Amino acid sequence: MDSEHVTRPQAWAAAEHAARGSRGRLVALLAARSGDLALAEDAVASAFEQALRIWPEQGVPANPDGWLLTVARNRQRDVWKSAAHRTTVPLESVPDSGVDTTSVLDDIDADAIPDRRLALLFVCAHPAIAESVRTPLMLQTVLGFDAAQVASVFAVAPSAMAARLVRAKRRIRVARIPFVVPDRATMPERIPAVLEAVYGCFTIARTCGDLAMASEALHLATTLAESVDEPEAWGLAALVALSLSRADATDTPFVPLEEQDPASWDTVLVERGEELLGRASAGGRLGRFQLEAAMHAVHAARRHTGVTDWPALDTLSRALVEVSPTLGARVARAAIVGRTRGPAAGLAVLDAIGGSATARYQPFHAVRADLLARAGRVDDARTAFDRAAELTEDEAIRAWLRDRSP
Repeated sequence: MDSEHVTRPQAWAAAEHAARGSRGRLVALLAARSGDLALAEDAVASAFEQALRIWPEQGVPANPDGWLLTVARNRQRDVWKSAAHRTTVPLESVPDSGVDTTSVLDDIDADAIPDRRLALLFVCAHPAIAESVRTPLMLQTVLGFDAAQVASVFAVAPSAMAARLVRAKRRIRVARIPFVVPDRATMPERIPAVLEAVYGCFTIARTCGDLAMASEALHLATTLAESVDEPEAWGLAALVALSLSRADATDTPFVPLEEQDPASWDTVLVERGEELLGRASAGGRLGRFQLEAAMHAVHAARRHTGVTDWPALDTLSRALVEVSPTLGARVARAAIVGRTRGPAAGLAVLDAIGGSATARYQPFHAVRADLLARAGRVDDARTAFDRAAELTEDEAIRAWLRDRSP
């Protein structure tokens, strides 16, 4: 692209496109030899900053990824050569800057992992990395979300998540954890973490209203399912498809799931989700994502029956808590119990959850507010609605919560 035809917005758009599609790959290429994720991320960020300065003047290069990789690699080598780095890092841990670092992706089996982002997710799911940080690491390093966005998925403070990620990257560097794609024999043990990362990607994208990224999450989920042919992978693909089918229905103003008109949902995505769920069920093993997808399918069935099958949701939510007692599953269980057995019963389930994580978990306070209001506890409900509104960044949801507050 000629420089005289490149505007700053065009340069920004080109850099953003490269960042979305290639950031994780570039980080992996740079970290392949040293295992220093933090340095690789800094080098890539520096390359994007330089692109935003140079591309508007000189034009977007014919191969933006190659340009970015070259600049980032040079930045990485400059750090390796710096006096500060030489005095803080053991000599044997500094890679030979003359060695090409692209080998991490050379041996990827295109038939096994046809999407490079998925390959990199498997790289970051190495069992030597603490289980609690694998998914956050993937969301940040490969999928490009910042610490605050990742923190929102795990209901922790952004500062705590940032510190956790820094420690994980330091461990990868110090322990020399190999930053390589697993073979077929070791791939299965990494699948759960990769599933969590893809689901986290979808959750963040929907929360931010980024439907393009949410659609990318559906692509990743479907590609992963086709690659590994595991029931839970198919379940995740079904869950994302069914959730995404309501994208248009959840525009401003906010309407709760049970109050939405199923006729407004994307029929193609609903049918695709149901088909994917059928493939998951054929596997014989029941897991978290299959159960969550089945719950969404119950809501989708309302387009035929006109009513919500709350007893079916009660059964599925009980099974979900038994299989995967996450905070989200337990809060959803309380909401459903509140529907099937009354608000007092729902509040009892909610109050039994406990734990510090509930303080920042917006759905907990939203469900609590609804149950308190239905139980006639007006003052408590008002406080809970206010807290739920404070914790959401979605203006439509905030307006709905304040409107519902007694």
